[in-house]
Amino acid sequence: MSGTSASLPASPGPLPALKDFGRIVVKVGSSLLVDQEAGGVKEAWLASLVDDIAGLHRDGRDVLVVSSGAIALGRSLLRLPRGPLALEDSQAAAAIGQIALARIWAEALGRQGITAGQILVTLGDTEERRRYLNARSTIARLLDWRAVPVINENDTVATNEIRYGDNDRLGARVATMASADLLVLLSDIDGLYTAPPGQDPNATLIPVVDRITPEIEGMAGESASELSKGGMRTKIEAGKIATTGGTHMVIASGRVDHPLRAIAEGGRATWFLATGNPVTSRKKWIAGSLEPKGTLVIDAGAVAALRRGKSLLPAGIVRVEGEFSRGDAVIVRGPDGFEIGRGLVAYDAADAERLRGHSSTDIPEILGTHGRTAVIHRDDLVVGQG
Repeated sequence: MSGTSASLPASPGPLPALKDFGRIVVKVGSSLLVDQEAGGVKEAWLASLVDDIAGLHRDGRDVLVVSSGAIALGRSLLRLPRGPLALEDSQAAAAIGQIALARIWAEALGRQGITAGQILVTLGDTEERRRYLNARSTIARLLDWRAVPVINENDTVATNEIRYGDNDRLGARVATMASADLLVLLSDIDGLYTAPPGQDPNATLIPVVDRITPEIEGMAGESASELSKGGMRTKIEAGKIATTGGTHMVIASGRVDHPLRAIAEGGRATWFLATGNPVTSRKKWIAGSLEPKGTLVIDAGAVAALRRGKSLLPAGIVRVEGEFSRGDAVIVRGPDGFEIGRGLVAYDAADAERLRGHSSTDIPEILGTHGRTAVIHRDDLVVGQG
């Protein structure tokens, strides 16, 4: 598929289709969800979006929602004046608004027979490996249960130093963390233009971006909405995060009813293409970007299991070397000392030592708590050729 720059080719090639993706993250901004004048949620629009989500869900797709709106709802309920809020006022407004936001999504999804699960995260939860694994595991279990995770930044505790400040980049982090293959950014605008369309009447929509170049970055304008902290600049940043992690991204208008259906029917949008898929991109990161903190030596049976695509269970571990913490990268070696692979370990070194050689069913008795069944899950493990 050919790329598109400011000098648009006559035919950018076939566009991706929504039906091609199995795990989709949908980011919804405050300005789409909250009617600032009325001081509440745009109920009809939300119902149309949830109807779209339910259709994807019924087709067997995993759907996650990254939703802004807690602060906007809180300030509406409190009747706070317009304009910037002090940090403590924003946090207090979020504490009130988050309850309303969670209820709104739970009720809207519930009317479609879908269970919602709320997850609140900060920047650190997607950057620090231990917390990253915890959040990733929670998302995975909710999807196993066919729930729809509704994710927002934890504005009640996050400070300027540990917060994203916009949910475009948060959506991208969530998409890569959840190994989603598509991130949908519903926006005030229907895609990326060659120039801000409000300033340049000759601006042209770019349907496909196969690589984010400095020229593409230069096309981004500023946020046009008081409720939206993002703007096209943060969407481009989100595109970098998503596509590097193997997740395609699409920017489309949220100003229409049934916005996901509009994308599925080929509506105006800009697609940002990833070069790989989420699993391979994640495993490249594990294999080449993380410094190993220790080693697990495993028996021949475990080596064979790993080469068949299985997770590493404690029964196959014969020796634990080094000092590492949960979430650290470790080397996995066979009984002959040959490196089998590398992965993110689910236990600290001390607990891995206690568990080695034991069945996974013994974990509660040994540790006194129900831990992970696998010491390294197959999604967190890169096995070399052998």
